Amino acid sequence: MKKGISIWAFPDGTKLSDAFRMAKKAGFDGVEVALSDTGELTLNTTPAELAAIRKEAEQNGIALYSVATAIYWKYPFTSPDPAIASKAMEYGRCQIDMAAALGCDSILVVPGMVSGEGEPFGNIPYDVAYDRALTCMKELAKLAANKGVALGIENVWNKFLLSPLEMRRFVDEVGQGAYAYFDAGNVLVNGYPDHWIDILGKRICKVHVKDFKRSVGNINGFVDLFAGDVNFRAVTAALRRVGYDGFVTAEVSPYHAAPELLLRSVSTALDEIFSF
Repeated sequence: MKKGISIWAFPDGTKLSDAFRMAKKAGFDGVEVALSDTGELTLNTTPAELAAIRKEAEQNGIALYSVATAIYWKYPFTSPDPAIASKAMEYGRCQIDMAAALGCDSILVVPGMVSGEGEPFGNIPYDVAYDRALTCMKELAKLAANKGVALGIENVWNKFLLSPLEMRRFVDEVGQGAYAYFDAGNVLVNGYPDHWIDILGKRICKVHVKDFKRSVGNINGFVDLFAGDVNFRAVTAALRRVGYDGFVTAEVSPYHAAPELLLRSVSTALDEIFSF
């Protein structure tokens, strides 16, 4: 398995070139970048700018392997507003094109929601959300497959795709180009990461790790790696059982004044996780 770090682990405003340099120094193999409304990767980033970012990563010895985004909390695919759902599709198509241009082999998407933290759309009926998400993911998966990019559908706190059996079914129904982007920390609020890994198996294209305290039970329960209740020994054993050997990305918050300290700590924690 390979060590990855999310661009969200760096303070806001960190240049990608600086993030690549710091990540390499801390021992990471790659960086997961993110499409946003601001910064260096947006809907308006040009092909020339993407080529320059890819070259910068290569010069630093850093692999670019995934394009994430948090935009689908603002523009969910399952929104009852056609303009919002259409905007989500615009971002999805951009993610795919951006991944291909950067040399990434996957993107991370939140496929929709029944409801989510802070979202303004109320409760979307579950069956309606399922059908809307399935339609959108099928279209994006075809586009992604044609570009050689995996559409990674993440398990998040969206009151949707709540079990590994349902996630497996959904990914299979979407079809070619669709995979699970598995987040071990997100599962812990109502499940067990190793169960998900064994059930999803080869459908997993990428993995996020973070830690979580069940006793807190809300967004404040996310903590440093090994400070919560995730059984990383069981997670690693399950990943080995299903033959996963790709990137494991630490998705952590940039709470240190000096990001280099956080990166070194997280890199050491991933070494420990991989040693199990």
